[in-house]
Amino acid sequence: MAKRRTVEERYNDTYRKQKKKLEDFAEYEYEWSGDLILWYSVKKKEMPEDEYRACAFFRNREYRNKLGALTLLYQMYLRCNEELPMVTKEMAFDLLRFKFKMYAKVLEKGGF
Repeated sequence: MAKRRTVEERYNDTYRKQKKKLEDFAEYEYEWSGDLILWYSVKKKEMPEDEYRACAFFRNREYRNKLGALTLLYQMYLRCNEELPMVTKEMAFDLLRFKFKMYAKVLEKGGF
């Protein structure tokens, strides 16, 4: 007969899974932030301050020192995935820019 998990064990399992999701999200956005910076340099355009701020947040891994920021950003990521249209080659750059603009607004509103 299998042993039932205690409340503490269930909590620890849930916490570990959520932490893993946030870590994966942070790594995913770390890569995309680098791509966005690269795209601006290839197009020889200056990156808007808000987009740069959101990219720098991931590139500098500032979320490690700012509790709750990564959770708020992950919620915005999920919202963007639900509400934005499917990505095509023609609009990938614009959608990525929009997503990082939204991240910047979340950071600003959250006081980060």
